[in-house]
Amino acid sequence: MDTNTVHLMLQGRGGVGKSLGSALLAQYLLHRDVPISCYDTDPVNDTFSQYGALGAKRTDILGPDKNINPRAFDSLVDALLWDDKIAVIDNGASTFVPLMAYLVENHVLSVLRDAGRPVLLHCVLTGGQAFDDTQLGLETVLSAHQAPVVLWINEYFGPVRRDGRGFEDSILYQRHADRIRGIVRLERANADTFGKDVELMLQRKLTFAEALNSDHFGIMPRQRLKMTRDMIFNQLAAIGL
Repeated sequence: MDTNTVHLMLQGRGGVGKSLGSALLAQYLLHRDVPISCYDTDPVNDTFSQYGALGAKRTDILGPDKNINPRAFDSLVDALLWDDKIAVIDNGASTFVPLMAYLVENHVLSVLRDAGRPVLLHCVLTGGQAFDDTQLGLETVLSAHQAPVVLWINEYFGPVRRDGRGFEDSILYQRHADRIRGIVRLERANADTFGKDVELMLQRKLTFAEALNSDHFGIMPRQRLKMTRDMIFNQLAAIGL
């Protein structure tokens, strides 16, 4: 695992689990005693920064004209260049298009890489009605940048399949297989047990560590949360993060 990686979550569709993925990644790194700096650049939903234990800094990068405020993002890049901790950045759907344009125009990923800050992109692919939109967002990310990508397959809204085929069987995956660093699967759990426990934890904006030490959860809910945590963290470890 690189000790100075910049993790950037990107997806053009809102409400598909970007902030959840960012929070899970940050928790995994903290669980491994890795120093991190977290940034929340979503101007609409500050979900990531609501996790007090993660200490995410709110960074408003959107100007009044709904375009990226270059000076604001320049400051974020400066902070990344000066900081020696692993960075986790959650970006909102409303800034996806202008941010992608800014990253490409200013060769931001190259600037960071040349300064010894490799970038790992993260993108969510989900089932249900958002499948086509999230697949388009993923294709945009893969086409615009040469950095490796971690794919978060979120099955909360339904199986992530098309015509009976999973993502690994898709043309998009086959075309960019060498760019996919790894896949993290967020499986849809039993709504009355595992699902309910995770839902309550997320509603309270608690990390797994906080929930496992909270009186709000009984013995069996804590056991199910621990099992869920281990399932996700083991996937991240297998990727080499």
